[in-house]
Amino acid sequence: MDIFLLIIGLAFVLIGIVGSVLPVIPGPPIGWVGLLLLYLTKAVPMDYWVIGITLFLAILVSILDYVVPAIGTKKFGGTKYGMWGTTIGLVVGFLIPIPLGFLIGSVVGAFIGEMLYDSKDTNRATKAAFGSFIGFVGSTFLKLVLTFGYLIWFVKITWKYWSDFY
Repeated sequence: MDIFLLIIGLAFVLIGIVGSVLPVIPGPPIGWVGLLLLYLTKAVPMDYWVIGITLFLAILVSILDYVVPAIGTKKFGGTKYGMWGTTIGLVVGFLIPIPLGFLIGSVVGAFIGEMLYDSKDTNRATKAAFGSFIGFVGSTFLKLVLTFGYLIWFVKITWKYWSDFY
C-alpha cells in the first residue's frame, strides 16, 4: 500500500506541475494532494505543520492566480473596467475550446473593458491588455515555483525516510 501511495503521490505532484501551465488543471492543489499522500505512508511521519503550510500556500497561489492578472492590468494604467474585463475574459477563456483561450480571454477582456470605459483611448486599453498578459505570466511563474518546490520537497522527504525504511 505504501508503494502505491508513493507512486500516486508522485504522479499527483507531477500533474500539479503540468497544471501550473494548463489552467484547466488546478496545479498547486493537485500537487499538494501528492504531498499529502506521501505523508500518509507508514515510512514518513505525519508533519501537520508542513501539510498545513503547503495547503495554505496552494490555496493562496490558487486565489492569486485569478487576482494577479487584474493587478497587472491596474499597474499598467487600467481602470476597474479593465480589471473586471481581465477576470471575466479569463473565465470565458477557460470555457472556450481554443488553444490558449485563457490567455487570449484575459488580454482581450482587459482591452474590451478599457474600451467600454473610454472608447477613444486605445493606448490605455492596449497597455492594460499588456499588463493583463504580464500578470498572467507572473501568476503562472508563481504556480510553477510552488509546484516545483513541492516536487523537490517530495523527493527530499522520500529520499530521507524511504532509504531508511526499506
